Amino acid sequence: MGSSGVSIELYVLLSAVLFVMGTMGVLLRRNAILVFMSVELMLNAANLALVAFARQWAGGDGHLMVFFVMTVAAAEVAVGLALIVAIFRTKKSIDIDNLHMFKE
Repeated sequence: MGSSGVSIELYVLLSAVLFVMGTMGVLLRRNAILVFMSVELMLNAANLALVAFARQWAGGDGHLMVFFVMTVAAAEVAVGLALIVAIFRTKKSIDIDNLHMFKE
């Protein structure tokens, strides 16, 4: 237990809840932006777990992995939003069910 008095189990539980919420968002939503936000929520849940374990074991490896995950997430945001904007300009919709018909 650290100086804040919060146990590692609570951090991991919060991380698991956030990850499940993100997973449900990916599986149940049809809006591309909401699916995109759910993937980001899952990445942040993984980051929270990595930081919690790194703090418990007093190592820097978890923090280093979080830095790499944040870098990949930033690149994903740039590419993902560009794709969503491009699809919206051509299809006038970002509904995932309508995107399987990619014919003009």
